[in-house]
Amino acid sequence: MQVTETLSEGLKHEFKISVPASDLDAKAGAKLVDLKDKVRLNGFRPGKVPVTHLKKVYGRSVMAETIDQTIRDTNTQLFSERGFKLATEPKITMPTEQAEVEELLSGKTDLTYTVAIEVVPAIALADFKSFQVEKPVADVSDSDVDEAIKRIADTNRGYAAKAEGEKAASGDRVTINFKGTINGEAFEGGTGEGIQVAIGSNTFIPGFEEQLIGIGANETRTLKVSFPKNYMSEKLAGQPAEFETTATLIEAPQDITIDDEFAKTLGLESLDKLKEAARERLAAEFAGATRQRVKRALLDRLDEAHRFEAPPSLVDEEFNLMWNSVKAEMDSAGKTFADEDTTEDKAKEEYRKIADRRVRLGLVLSEIGEKNKITVTDDEVGRAVIERARQMPGREKEVWDFYRNNAQALAQLRAPIYEDKVVDFILELANVTEKKVSREDLYKDDEEKTAA
Repeated sequence: MQVTETLSEGLKHEFKISVPASDLDAKAGAKLVDLKDKVRLNGFRPGKVPVTHLKKVYGRSVMAETIDQTIRDTNTQLFSERGFKLATEPKITMPTEQAEVEELLSGKTDLTYTVAIEVVPAIALADFKSFQVEKPVADVSDSDVDEAIKRIADTNRGYAAKAEGEKAASGDRVTINFKGTINGEAFEGGTGEGIQVAIGSNTFIPGFEEQLIGIGANETRTLKVSFPKNYMSEKLAGQPAEFETTATLIEAPQDITIDDEFAKTLGLESLDKLKEAARERLAAEFAGATRQRVKRALLDRLDEAHRFEAPPSLVDEEFNLMWNSVKAEMDSAGKTFADEDTTEDKAKEEYRKIADRRVRLGLVLSEIGEKNKITVTDDEVGRAVIERARQMPGREKEVWDFYRNNAQALAQLRAPIYEDKVVDFILELANVTEKKVSREDLYKDDEEKTAA
């Protein structure tokens, strides 16, 4: 075997490889001998078919298999000897001329091909014991609990019919019948009867609810609105429409007393039990926010400590995934880059930086996990699948079957588990100091870091 390196630019390498025809012939011959005891041909007893005859019948297909296996084995040996860790699948270029292919399959010429690769650079890991990580911690206050219970009460508030003659106001619930038209013609899904609308809930088309203010029971109005540009139906998106609307019932929200009786309507024994449950829920939410802040800080520290050239093809792949998603969202919302106070070129530059960071951090986390033998067990993945299934009551079997039959989906579940285990490993070594903060500070957004 002869190997000649024809390109070495950064993380990109290309090799020209030549394997003698005699080597291929020997390997193909061994395969034919092995095949001798496995095939059944008319006119020959089992195991008695001459190799020369087998070569006439199966020679080309066996040589094709031999060439394919030889390329895989040769590449593996080459990459191993040079210590290459591939960033992407190798790109192999074979002879394409019909005459060359025929001679190769006939065993009359050497196998010559090129293989182009992109490698992952050697990563010198930082000393994680030198990392200083601040852990913001917020305590759940009584006022936090009271606010949470008030939100629960608001979502469970009842309504009662207003007195005859009273009109609808913001916050009221109006039961309506409506018929919608566009350019005077009815459209699919444009009619409804007995539909309840809470004015101010922003659950209907923009402008619809506001025009119900002041309407009375049994009153009919024509509401004029426009469907949003990102409306789910392309036929309706951006279209002006009119809805002939009749209010059949006007109801006002009722005051609700937060006491033991209210707690019992939620399935709890008392108000104290409700407060206890709310405090536990808030504590879990705060812990989750703390975890996200600590993880973000740690990833920032890893980013600063590991500066190297990321494989361009991986960065391109990550950038394209993000950019396609961004463009789809903007198109759906009918927004332009000018609306975001930027230009497409500037946006691309920012997202490419983010893609570069993501790829580098992914490689660093992978290197840490590999060197410290951090793995994700099947049981851990199974628990994640069960958790996903629980989030879709009544469809548990469907969710389970989806993941069981979809290796890529399972990999997407495995990846964040692996990342969290590596993060926990680093935090065990790092110097983590707690800092008491307010709830507001705990949830304060840092847009730049969030985007990154």
